[in-house]
Amino acid sequence: MDVSNILPQIDRLDGELDTLEEVLSSLLRNVSDVASKLPLLDKAKLYVLVSYSIESMLFSSLRLNAVDAKSHPVFKELARVRQYFDKIKNIETPPQKPEQSLNKEAAIRFIRSDLADNKEVNTKLTEMIAKERAKAALKSAQLGSKRKAEESSPSDGSEAGTDSQKAETEPPAKKTKKDRKGKNGKKDPK
Repeated sequence: MDVSNILPQIDRLDGELDTLEEVLSSLLRNVSDVASKLPLLDKAKLYVLVSYSIESMLFSSLRLNAVDAKSHPVFKELARVRQYFDKIKNIETPPQKPEQSLNKEAAIRFIRSDLADNKEVNTKLTEMIAKERAKAALKSAQLGSKRKAEESSPSDGSEAGTDSQKAETEPPAKKTKKDRKGKNGKKDPK
């Protein structure tokens, strides 16, 4: 490699380092003044960015001087500062909390057992349980009708809803007393 080809690049690097030094010196002289005017989260970002930029310049300087920078303590400091970046990121965008639901029937049972001797409360609770059960039954019926509608409109054009498909989706019918009796008129053991 010819030295005359690298000299312009070294001159450019020297000029950029002078510019960087000027910018950082003005910032580092007034970092506490600048930080005092910022909100807390922005202040934390500023301090972390300043410390990261100083540590990364030290790391780069060590690498340019042919020192094993990864075994140097400055590498551990860079890793520590990166952890602060992650902490700030977690504060800015907290993880989504799972939606919690309340089992109303269970809550009503607890209240009912605690207030069992109060007739008025007991009556209201019974009505509330009936309403919740009706809502649940309506919801399951709507879901069931949607499933049946999806099954009855096949995409391949074949005949919709065979008996085996209906048997899989429909709940079994309850046996009456008459159905439970066997051929000899006695109850079926099932």
